[in-house]
Amino acid sequence: MTTTVGEALEGASLQLQPHSDSPSSDAQLLLRETIGKPRAWILAHPESELRSDQLAKFKTSLAELQSGAALPHVLGWWEFYGRRFQLEPQVFIPRPETELLIEHALNRSAPATSILDVGTGSGCIAVTLALELPESRVIASDLSWKALKVARRNIDDYDAGQQIMLVNSSLVDAFAGPFDLVCANLPYIPTVQLAQLEVARKEPRIALDGGSLGTEFIYEALERLPGILAKGGCALFEIDPDQAAGVIDQARLSFPLAELRIEEDLSGRDRLLVIERA
Repeated sequence: MTTTVGEALEGASLQLQPHSDSPSSDAQLLLRETIGKPRAWILAHPESELRSDQLAKFKTSLAELQSGAALPHVLGWWEFYGRRFQLEPQVFIPRPETELLIEHALNRSAPATSILDVGTGSGCIAVTLALELPESRVIASDLSWKALKVARRNIDDYDAGQQIMLVNSSLVDAFAGPFDLVCANLPYIPTVQLAQLEVARKEPRIALDGGSLGTEFIYEALERLPGILAKGGCALFEIDPDQAAGVIDQARLSFPLAELRIEEDLSGRDRLLVIERA
């Protein structure tokens, strides 16, 4: 008995309803990855029959999603700033709100040439900045060796190895600077909240746990940042909206003469700490 594209999509959408806010879209993404066809082709050919190996692969991916795995981890990739980045379950999934950090980095009047990306994860920030700023040199650091291995694959995919150096390090301790631009998307969820969050069951804890208040790593990085941020340099920290006031106060202790501000994401929520050093 054969299964058509339309039948596979309909069945998968029904199975994913208890597990997803967008079951039809998720089913289409899984099928696209399985058979190597674009979404338009899948929707235009519901009568096309799946081979037995394609159906088996599709069912395996579907079972992974139903068991609680995140869609990007099942696919093995996710898109960030218009580019596809490889992923593994041990690596944080890039979020669209982090593209705000990229926009501010690229819109500076003086393009950065020396960049530090702290907590690089998949390397999506480092690779994006390297490609968008071809004259730049980027150091990308992470405490997780597993994350650095995935970052290396993404760097190689985009042939950015001449611009990006990977370093196994916690925060900014290993660097002397000065850097024109420091970017940081560090863990910022309070430890006690993790047990209540769906994301904590699907993503690596090391990428989420920001300590008792959620700001432990951000504050530590801010304390040491003056030693490596160049005069006229800029630092960008992604934050939780509830942390904006405290983060601004902490940044002011380290940079009393700098221009400090919080930028909102597309949802109108405080998302990005911007430090412009005089």
